[in-house]
Parts: sequence; C-alpha cells; structure tokens
Amino acid sequence: MKGRNMTRWRDPAKDPRQEPKSNLITAEGAERLRGILDHLSRVKRPALSTKVGEAAALGDRSENADYTYNKKELNRVIARIRYLTKRLDELTVVDRLPADTGKVFFGAFVTLEDEQGEEMHIRLVGHDETDTTKRWISVDAPLAKALLGRALDDEVTVAAPGGETSYVITEIVYRAPQA
Repeated sequence: MKGRNMTRWRDPAKDPRQEPKSNLITAEGAERLRGILDHLSRVKRPALSTKVGEAAALGDRSENADYTYNKKELNRVIARIRYLTKRLDELTVVDRLPADTGKVFFGAFVTLEDEQGEEMHIRLVGHDETDTTKRWISVDAPLAKALLGRALDDEVTVAAPGGETSYVITEIVYRAPQA
C-alpha cells in the first residue's frame, strides 16, 4: 500500500532520530532564543491578532482569504511560542569555561586538519544552535562525539558516508561567556 503518509519502518532501537538529544545551550544561544520568544510574544502575536480581528469584522469568514491566512499564521506563532517556552525550561545553560581548556568540551572552537592538509574550523554547540554556515555543529553529532575530551594534536577518526576520515586537532579555543 502506497501513500504520501507512508514511511519506511525503522527499528526504534537503532534509529538515530530516536537518540536523546542533549539539553545544553551556550549563554549566547539562550539569549537569542529568549529574544525570539520575546519578539513573537510582544510584537508578532498582537499584530496578527489585530489583523485577524479586522478581517473577521469584514463579514463572511469562509471566503475571506485575509482572515484564513492570518489565522493560520497566528496559530503558527502561538505554536512556536509554546515550543520555545517549553524548550527554554528544559535547557541547561553552560555559562562557564571548562576546568581544562586544553581539551575539547562543549562550546569549544576547534580547528581540525584532514589528511590532505585542509583546515576546518568548527564549534561544538547545543542542538538548538547548530548553524552550517558558521560551521557550528551539535554536540550530539558524530564528529563532535569523537572530539569530546580530546586534546591538542590528538588524531580523531570519524565514520563518514564516503568512508572513514581522520583529523588532527590543531587548535582549541574557548570564548569567555558573555553575561
């Protein structure tokens, strides 16, 4: 039986999407999420509520595209507010440097060199802060898990889709948390 809602069955014990995610976040990331929540609560939601009210006052709602669109957008904003509120309660803010800054831990900026001599700069952050353009990877990612606890000049091997890749840690930097 085929259908657009049918998906391939995966064993929950082996499915990587079912692995628990860490609830760590940097102080900057937590502040960014709080800012988004504040903007949605104080600016976006009241503006959409006003638009929905004005569109509803025009009459027949079943044929009112402005009402339908703004009502859906309002529901999306309310769901996002609910999610961010719950997520911020679950998160643990890491607002201090590790005791041993010579090893890779959460929040570290790490420079890696591969076998061809190419350098890669990454930062280990929480699941909610990942950003591929900045090369900020989740602490739950396979590369990050391989790096945790490693020191300068350690060699790390990571399984990649194209085969195993080896890296050497050439630099570890921590930025002091901003309050």
